[in-house]
Amino acid sequence: MTIRRCIPWPDKRLQTPAAPVEAITDEIRAIWQDMVDTMEAMPGYGLGAPQIGVMQRLAVVDCSEERGKAVLMANPEILHASVQFREHEEASPNLPGVSAVISRPRAVTVRFLNAKGEVEERDFVHLWATSVQHQIDHLNGRMFFDHLKPLKRKMLIQKAEKMRGRK
Repeated sequence: MTIRRCIPWPDKRLQTPAAPVEAITDEIRAIWQDMVDTMEAMPGYGLGAPQIGVMQRLAVVDCSEERGKAVLMANPEILHASVQFREHEEASPNLPGVSAVISRPRAVTVRFLNAKGEVEERDFVHLWATSVQHQIDHLNGRMFFDHLKPLKRKMLIQKAEKMRGRK
């Protein structure tokens, strides 16, 4: 079990799109395992590889109640998003201590390479959909607070910086 350190915002890697994965290798599977271990230790519902400083389009998501049901994704892309939205409070270990309610499509259809190296299309709804979209944002160099209006975003970042200064 390897728990990786989440890099702190505003590290430039968190603002940089990740590179596509060419093939599913043992190295990729090892990174996924580290990501699952890190996600479970937080605890969280997902993790994008850039969050731990790995600049590849890799994500893991597990919103199951019992855990142990992580979906491992390489190069995930949203094919379809519902017109219905859902609000959920989101946060990130890269900017600890703050969160914000973000509105995202309630359901998405995502295409990705799975652990077998096969192209898979899967529908995600509710919390699963929110988490998948949140992780894809990380792969595109975006953070959850990038969805906020400028003033609210600025206030959230200032609050996080103030909290970081107290530690």
